[in-house]
Amino acid sequence: MTLVPLPAFADNYIWMLHDGSHAIVVDPGDAQPVFDALARHKLQLAAILVTHHHADHTGGVPALHAATGAPVWGPATERIPEPFTPMAQGDVAEMPGVFELAGGLRFQVIDVPGHTAGHIAYFLPALPSLHALPDSPTAPSQAPLLFCGDTLFSGGCGRLFEGTPAQMLHSLDALAALPGDTQVCCAHEYTLSNLRFALAVEPGNTELSHYNAHCESLRAQGRPTLPSHLATERQINPFLRSREATVLRAVRAHAELAADAAEADVFAALRQWKNDFR
Repeated sequence: MTLVPLPAFADNYIWMLHDGSHAIVVDPGDAQPVFDALARHKLQLAAILVTHHHADHTGGVPALHAATGAPVWGPATERIPEPFTPMAQGDVAEMPGVFELAGGLRFQVIDVPGHTAGHIAYFLPALPSLHALPDSPTAPSQAPLLFCGDTLFSGGCGRLFEGTPAQMLHSLDALAALPGDTQVCCAHEYTLSNLRFALAVEPGNTELSHYNAHCESLRAQGRPTLPSHLATERQINPFLRSREATVLRAVRAHAELAADAAEADVFAALRQWKNDFR
């Protein structure tokens, strides 16, 4: 299997997973990059996965479905271009028989409300073999994959357009509980701006400083910073670290929160700090 981030719009990634014959795409906001990749690699589109309803994640779905007949999976409680199979926590998007991988692929669905009310993520446990493009920041890996849309970014998280801080905190906790070697396939190249904020929150975080330098080098070479890894995000992402003493002190000082502020209130203040950060 090969993992490919297809750039779209200004900073989106449409993720493609293929075996040289068949492909899956995640959050195709624009159909053309997918059509181009299918033609370039001589692939047949086997499935479309959607994490949430925003147009930059769904805009290409009708054209791709019409041209290929590929089935669509999406969040059960959101408006996704029809027809699609509604998915929610505990469901499995199963694709047997079309991939070389014995037994097909089984994506576990995780409810992650916050960015939108019905946002979902797709988790694929370890594969026998997974390859990246030659210019990918990661070597070929057997690690699990997480397609998390706009819930978790490298060094950050999505804005709260429809959900509550408590919901987003719970959603991020659910993702943070996945195995540390999980490859985090976010939908936007927001990493450097997220890390500038993270460094303002935790300027003394050595792992964060090293990761920031690494990502700056990748972008200077025109390479993506993604996928990240969950173990890395636990060390450098302030939104996964909102209970850490260093982050708590910074948020309380910035927002003048009481020492006994609830976890959700701390998270809300952290998210608002990021919203206002320039």
